[in-house]
Amino acid sequence: MPQVVLVHPQIPPNTGNIARTCAATATELHLVGPLGFEISDRYLKRAGLDYWPYVKLHYHKSIEAFKTVHQQRQGRLLGFSVGGSSNYIKYQYQDDDWLLFGSETTGLTPEVLSTCDATLHIPMAQPGVRSLNLSVSVAIGLFEVRRQLGYLL
Repeated sequence: MPQVVLVHPQIPPNTGNIARTCAATATELHLVGPLGFEISDRYLKRAGLDYWPYVKLHYHKSIEAFKTVHQQRQGRLLGFSVGGSSNYIKYQYQDDDWLLFGSETTGLTPEVLSTCDATLHIPMAQPGVRSLNLSVSVAIGLFEVRRQLGYLL
């Protein structure tokens, strides 16, 4: 089953909305610190509503701590970025893929992107619009993966 990884998320309601999406899809959610908020943040909890018991949440204090877990569990790292080289819809996903998303303000760092097996982008029709909201991007990416792998049937 694919997994969602948020590297240095900054906005609690975005992370709460993503947690709710992960709960609804039984997708593991990995948060990589430092975070721009406390896990106990009331806005984070409110955005996730009462679905927190259904979230398979993992917290990693640093990218190095996350990499240790990833090495143990294997799978491809797929970095979503406005500068990604492949269109997310044309990419062929696998069951053990990890979908990485960066912070709302800076995205994934060049260092993190360099460790990814592929970098993906969500195309924008309007050139003046740089990116979508993080929670929207995660939902778009995750549901395309689930569609391709037959999880939407």
